[in-house]
Amino acid sequence: MSWITARRRRPLAGYAVVLLGLLFIGAIYAAITGSASPASAAAPSAAQQAQIASGRHIFAQNCETCHGFAAQGVTGVAPGLIGVGAAAVDFQVSTGRMPAKENGAENDRKPPQLSPAQTRAVAAYIASLGGGPSVPSAAQVSTAGANVGLGQQLFTADCAACHNFVGAGGALTYGKFAPPLSASTPTQIYEAMLTGPEAMPVFNETTITPSEKADIIAYVTQTRSEPNPGGTSLGRVGPVSEGLVAFLGLLLFMVLAALWITAKQGKVHE
Repeated sequence: MSWITARRRRPLAGYAVVLLGLLFIGAIYAAITGSASPASAAAPSAAQQAQIASGRHIFAQNCETCHGFAAQGVTGVAPGLIGVGAAAVDFQVSTGRMPAKENGAENDRKPPQLSPAQTRAVAAYIASLGGGPSVPSAAQVSTAGANVGLGQQLFTADCAACHNFVGAGGALTYGKFAPPLSASTPTQIYEAMLTGPEAMPVFNETTITPSEKADIIAYVTQTRSEPNPGGTSLGRVGPVSEGLVAFLGLLLFMVLAALWITAKQGKVHE
């Protein structure tokens, strides 16, 4: 045993033990991950590779000037897109906010400049650069069996402060504006919650679960088709609109009446 003790006292013995331990742990990890590799780690199919290549070409034509050759972003011009995910790209492009016509332009909703196939190709290319939220599936955005009442509660608690309680939109601080949801598709609503565009916070799948997102979508889409029993909705802000019309109408009547009385008194004094 004395020869073991002598070797343990050498300075390099400790490093050798640590190195062997790391190699052993690495071998175990490689064996575990190699035997149960996720499907996402598999090499993309030929169709996916073709879509990514097409997206790279479209990106070079429409986005590269602002976002950089490798989507790394350009300081003071546009942010990097590595890691934002396919959902963010699909939302921005499908709503016409991107590609922007000029630097610094307001990202308002406009008719999309790219077709759905081109949009999916660019989204696939950006996703290939570094993950991020993917485009929700048709099952995720489906409102079949959704709880509209719960959706209303969630929308009121998390969204109504900016978007109005029926999704009509409204002004925010510092000149920003929450857009109306009247033209948003279920997929775009889901993507907005996932990615948090502009001033909107991110509601990931833990903050608001996928089923709760479907409930919110069901509430927003159902509200659009509900009739207005009171007539003109004035943005559907509730009973306040009727009171506002009555107040402004009465105020206008009083102003006209005051002007008429003043004019009559002036004629009498003449």
